[in-house]
Amino acid sequence: MNNSAEVLVIVPAYNEEKSISKVIADIQNSMSPADILVVNDGSSDRTAQIARQSGAIVVTHPFNMGYGVSCQTGFKYALEKGYDYAVQIDGDGQHESRCIPDLLREVQNGSADIVIGSRFLGDCIYKTQFTRRVGMILFGFIASTIIRQKITDVTSGFQAINKDVIKFYTSDVYPVDFPDTDVLIMLHFAGFRIKEIPVIMYQKAESEKSMHSGILKPSYYVFKMLLSIFMTLLRERRSFQGL
Repeated sequence: MNNSAEVLVIVPAYNEEKSISKVIADIQNSMSPADILVVNDGSSDRTAQIARQSGAIVVTHPFNMGYGVSCQTGFKYALEKGYDYAVQIDGDGQHESRCIPDLLREVQNGSADIVIGSRFLGDCIYKTQFTRRVGMILFGFIASTIIRQKITDVTSGFQAINKDVIKFYTSDVYPVDFPDTDVLIMLHFAGFRIKEIPVIMYQKAESEKSMHSGILKPSYYVFKMLLSIFMTLLRERRSFQGL
């Protein structure tokens, strides 16, 4: 991969000692040499130690602060160190690292400011729980309607961004609890170009928990996301510009 020194791969991780070494190795094989930052979100296991031993830079939160905060920590690091591009990829092995060059290519050639990896484009083999899929369809419809562009995977955490979006993500408008549909709307209002491309994602095991597990968490997510979208729509578009 050309210009890899300009790219920071951000890996938010919480108790991922079983998968983090392979994730880092796969990233290194996909784009070597690569600068990899693991944001250890207050893990109680050996995530940080294994990540360092595997060759990653590690930043550790003193306690668990959540996925969005971990991502923003990575973006702040990228901005401070002067990286031109950043790739966000999960630390649980769900995202296929071989797709990173495809995501980067689209932002590096200037065709988009942010490129989202969609599990539902191309030869889709990804299956998800019915209730979660309904939520994805609902928020995908909302996002697509507002930004007037088809979005198939609003919850994808697999994306590549340029320096302008890195800066935008470090601002106070970035929602650190659930940065999904509302972020895409903010990006659109700010004038950024959004693009989706097919990527490979793997399903989590039934025993693995996520923020969408159980009954209360998905309900809270839906409520919080609808509220965040509503508040975003109330703000003047120019308030997102120039950040």
